[in-house]
Amino acid sequence: MALYDQIGRGYDSTRQADPGVVSHLLRALHVPASSRCLDVACGTGNYTTALADAGLSMVGVDVSRQMLTSARAKAVGLRWVQADAAALPAADRTFRAAVCTMALHHFRQPARAFREVARVLDGGRLVFFTADREQMRRYWLNEYFPDAIERATLQMPPLDQTRTQLADAGFGRVTCEPWAVTPDLQDLFLYAGKYRPALYLEPRVRAGISTFADLAQPAEVGQGCARLAADLKSGRFADVLAASEHDGGDYLFIIAEA
Repeated sequence: MALYDQIGRGYDSTRQADPGVVSHLLRALHVPASSRCLDVACGTGNYTTALADAGLSMVGVDVSRQMLTSARAKAVGLRWVQADAAALPAADRTFRAAVCTMALHHFRQPARAFREVARVLDGGRLVFFTADREQMRRYWLNEYFPDAIERATLQMPPLDQTRTQLADAGFGRVTCEPWAVTPDLQDLFLYAGKYRPALYLEPRVRAGISTFADLAQPAEVGQGCARLAADLKSGRFADVLAASEHDGGDYLFIIAEA
């Protein structure tokens, strides 16, 4: 919570709902318009608000007071609840579906959180937008910030573990859909600069990414940025990018059906 209270102050200067991600979330949720849905670990509510604008009846829940202060300021008509995902203050079968974007790796008690979401769902889906460890190990960011990316990778729960915990929580079917970063991505999360490497040279961009804000040592960031800037100037970065390309996607949608 302290981390997101810290970065929440300037979070929305570089983080906003990406239309492509929103469209994929809507398809994966697969619910009628006006369905009551829960955004678990909603942060400043960027995706909560975007999904509400798309016609869903959204409720956002997050453990960070600072994040929710920003969320309430941008959408006063939505309900925002401060709570841990492992102890949701909602009755059984309250929501048609639930979503969680870029927050799975911050769950302190994922198995308990999954059981709580299953409890409050009325037979719908829980959709995560997240990353898999194997995807993260292919990020070209490893070339410049290896220690920080390794810490971030290990922070991400193994996919097999997540599948097992979701099944144990009562989700009968779990599917995964790989997703690739686009050059015009609007939400500047960790690998958003895949095709815009100069973004990582901007302190304000790094400040909105938990890997840099919490896991990276200043010395590694300074040295990595210097090497990246040099490679961009010399043209060597094109080889680094080419070596990182693969067909396994950069992120992942996990769709769990209750």
